[in-house]
Amino acid sequence: MLEWYVAQFDYHQLMEQCEAMLIAGLKALEYDQRIIWQNKKINFASGWERITVADAFFRYAPLSCQEALVQDRFDEILVEYIEPLLGADHPTFLYDYPAKLAALAKTKKRDPTVAERFELYIGGMEIANGFSELTDADEQRRRFEEAQQARAKKNWARYDMPDKFLQALATMPKAAGIALGIDRMMMILTNTVQIDNITAFPPEAL
Repeated sequence: MLEWYVAQFDYHQLMEQCEAMLIAGLKALEYDQRIIWQNKKINFASGWERITVADAFFRYAPLSCQEALVQDRFDEILVEYIEPLLGADHPTFLYDYPAKLAALAKTKKRDPTVAERFELYIGGMEIANGFSELTDADEQRRRFEEAQQARAKKNWARYDMPDKFLQALATMPKAAGIALGIDRMMMILTNTVQIDNITAFPPEAL
């Protein structure tokens, strides 16, 4: 896993940086811009697709994003109907997730029901997850408290409030962060669906 933050960036800038970095990496490794993975011809040329979560549900799912949230079926619908179709021809950024599904992400000023979060998909597989960092310590504390209340209703274990994190958050500049699965990228570059094939020490061998 490769993780990084960039100060003074938002999630759109981070998408651009992620795309440029992966394209440069493929070029440095002397890969062609078109890569075949599991019989899918994926074009890595610049100009990757970007689609909002709401539009993806409208385009691919049997119900809207809002309906999926109300029915508590968001993940189910996303996995079954949407993810397999993302990044089939070229990498795709899925962005603007429902705010309730992005606990550490900043919400959009124009639409507080949406969070500035994205995921990168290649060949139907999630490769990266990124977002504009929520740097409002009071808002972050409120979200943690809501999460504690939700866990209590389910009789789940209670976690202590991460006060040190919240104190540090108050001094953090505007930033965006991302986690990118290098192992999954290697699966694509080596045309395999078994992650153990590209892992030096798979758990079964330890």
